[in-house]
Amino acid sequence: MPASRNPNDETSAPSGAGRLPAWLQWGLVGCLSLFTTVPLEIAGFPAALLMGPMLAGIAVALAGGTIRLPRIFFFFVQVVLALMIATMVSQDFVGTFTENWLLMMFVVLSVIGMSAFSGWMIARTGLLPGTTAIWGSSPGAASTMLMMAEAYGADARLVAFMQYLRVVFVASVATLVAHFGGHDGAVIPPHAWFEPVPMLPLAAMLVIGVTAGLLGQKLRIPAGAFLLPFALAAVLNSSGTVTIQLPQWLLVIAFTLLGWNIGLGFTRAILMHARRALLPTVVSILALISFSGLLAGLLILVLGVDPLTAYLSTSPGGLDSIAVIAASSNVDIAFVMTLQTARLILVTLIGPWLARFVADRS
Repeated sequence: MPASRNPNDETSAPSGAGRLPAWLQWGLVGCLSLFTTVPLEIAGFPAALLMGPMLAGIAVALAGGTIRLPRIFFFFVQVVLALMIATMVSQDFVGTFTENWLLMMFVVLSVIGMSAFSGWMIARTGLLPGTTAIWGSSPGAASTMLMMAEAYGADARLVAFMQYLRVVFVASVATLVAHFGGHDGAVIPPHAWFEPVPMLPLAAMLVIGVTAGLLGQKLRIPAGAFLLPFALAAVLNSSGTVTIQLPQWLLVIAFTLLGWNIGLGFTRAILMHARRALLPTVVSILALISFSGLLAGLLILVLGVDPLTAYLSTSPGGLDSIAVIAASSNVDIAFVMTLQTARLILVTLIGPWLARFVADRS
């Protein structure tokens, strides 16, 4: 498949960190990642290995950096995260959904409705076109929403700005909620990263995951590089057909690459391009996060789930970063992933219609 246009590509001469050779920029983001990650890890913040590199990536990108994570590495991240989450899901997804389908559908549709309302309000200001505002506000996987926005004629750079900004806000707030809510992540000593695992089952699962991910992309399944390997690995693992055991060093690499992918996408060019829409976008993100918190309270009252599980279940994306935070905390992974996956599927199905509907009325 030919690479599509990257909305983050620079159109002007490089400045600041962008003047450095690519290998020096990678060295800079690597060094900064150590300075941002180690304090968070020592303090016990969940997903510190995601948040630290993300902050480092943002710093380098806003300093003029021009490096981007190659797509092949992001594909690798999605497959590894899918296998990781599959090892933690002990309850059948279908069973989780059918037991509480009415409430779950209400929560999912409420988040989608609130995001559509936020996009409509932004479009009404005249700062952004209706389709761009809707795709930028859509609470799905950021990469999936960006690809669909391009396909339906929205301004990809503005959509990227809105999606990346929301991911940064949501991931940061979710990490703080987990930390101050008493769900600190366990500090893993570096020597534990290299504890041996059975290599043959690991290699087999990676081959299965990569094959499923490529199939998911070929079939154009939304977030297929994550969802198809995840579904297949969850079935194999829960049935006892295979036992998935991932080495810590592999997870550290995946978390770091995901953080860089988010952070480096938040470029100076995008910020300048979208500066007029910055304030209303931030306000809409905070409103959506607050509304999701109210829905989390409803889940706590009706179903009795723990607060962090409820909050992560209703948090408006992205799917991959929420999965990392959930995996780093003591929550019901099956419940979180069921709601997140259901919302992604619904957003993908009704997103084009919703974008046209709002654009016609803005």
